This record gives sequence, C-alpha cells and structure tokens, in this order.
Amino acid sequence: MKLYDYPHPHRPGRTIRGYDRPHAVRTAKMCVTVADRLGHPRDRIRRYHVACLLHDLGRAGLDRQLFGTIWSWAKQRGIPTRPREWRALHPRTTYGRETEAFVSLYRRDLISSGVSMDTWAVEQIEMRLGYARRLARRLRAVKPKLKTLGIEWQSWMHQVMLYYYYPERLAQAKAWVRQLAEILVACEQFEAYSNQRRGRDYYARNKESLSEAFAYLDKLGQEGILSSQVLLAVRALTAEGVFDSILEDARGEPLTPSDRRYLRGLASRRL
Repeated sequence: MKLYDYPHPHRPGRTIRGYDRPHAVRTAKMCVTVADRLGHPRDRIRRYHVACLLHDLGRAGLDRQLFGTIWSWAKQRGIPTRPREWRALHPRTTYGRETEAFVSLYRRDLISSGVSMDTWAVEQIEMRLGYARRLARRLRAVKPKLKTLGIEWQSWMHQVMLYYYYPERLAQAKAWVRQLAEILVACEQFEAYSNQRRGRDYYARNKESLSEAFAYLDKLGQEGILSSQVLLAVRALTAEGVFDSILEDARGEPLTPSDRRYLRGLASRRL
C-alpha cells in the first residue's frame, strides 16, 4: 500500500500518504470473495487481488481538502464528475481531454470560490475527469517496484481498474475480464457508500445508507454497467453476512439491528 504514497509538490522531502488505504483493502477483500463465488481460478484471482488493491492508484497524492472543495463545488452545481457523464453533457469534448475542458469552463468560477487554480489543483481535477491518464502515469512509476515484489503485471489488470470511468474501453474485452471489472465496480461502490470518510470527501455526504448503496448498484445494472450475475452474487454474499465486518469497519460503527434485517433480506429482493 506504500505505492499510494506521493511526494508532496510544495514541501520537498515530505510525502503525502496514500488516501484511504483501508478503502482499497476492504474493496479488494470483497472483490476476491465475489470472484471466488463466481468460479474464477485462483491464479487469476491472485492477480486480480493486486489490481483491486491498486484500483485507486490514479488518485495517489490526493489532497483531501482541495479535492473535496473542488468536487463538492461541482456536485452542488450539477457539474459532471466522471468522464462518461461529462462526454454525455459535452459531446464535443475531445476524448481524453475532459480535464482541460472542465478547467477551461470553470477556472474563473473556481478562483472566485477561493480555489487557487495552479497545477496542483488541476491535478486534483485530473484524478477524476482524467483518471485514465493519471493512472497510466502512476502505473509506469510503480511497475518496477511491483516486479521486485514478484508481481507479473498483465494488461487486463489495468483494464479492470478503468471500467467504472471508462466502460467503453472494455467493449471488446473477454467475458471474464468484463466480469472482474464489474465486480470491482460493485464492491468499490458498495464499500464507498458505507465509508464515512470517503462520503464526506468525495460526495459531500454526511450519512451512510445501505438502501442507497444497493439502489445505486441497481441503477448501474439498469445502465448496463453491472450484470445481473454480479449483482446477485454481491447480494447473496451480503445476505449471508460475509461482508458484515467489512461494512462495520467502513462505517466505523456496528451495524444496527435494522441494518442487519435489511442485509439478511437482500437475497429475496428483486433486482
């Protein structure tokens, strides 16, 4: 998890500790459990585990206060925060240049709101709207270290890390790669909806809701991002109580009796 650490841009010799490492660890645990339930071979799951642990590597160096300020500002104004949503609203934006388009449109407004729009602020924007580009840079930087750890990096591992923001990039992928990508999206979003710190910093949210989490997963299913097979596996494992301790860890408090009743009944609810 030290691969998430990043040299501080304004304080030589200082390191920005990787943001929310426990989120990555919890998400990876959930992912390998679902992948195992769906019958993926163990050697593949071992590599998949690495990809899931590093799925947020493109946000290494995240400045919690600055990142939260920019994206809370955007959310309050209904401004898209993901590449595919940006392109849907701004179809003339050149593919891969969503960060530049955002900065061009909103630089003055952000400055007026008190954000110093220097290169560091632009990098925080890139962590969402230009995630593929930033992830590629960070992977190039860490691959030599992964090699020393005995990890053989494969191209499909990169693919699954990009799926949430760039589902179109897996249009021609093998079915098993697509399924692993879907599992990562489902588990990452499920954990994120239970994660108090991430809720505050990413989504300007001050309360975690299990029903909202599954409503969002169902929405992703309706959009064709998640398959019914993956959704059913996540629901079944959750109903069995497999993820209870992970959810409690993410929330920072025990599940309530009503939470447990809701989770135990998931398997019987329709998608």
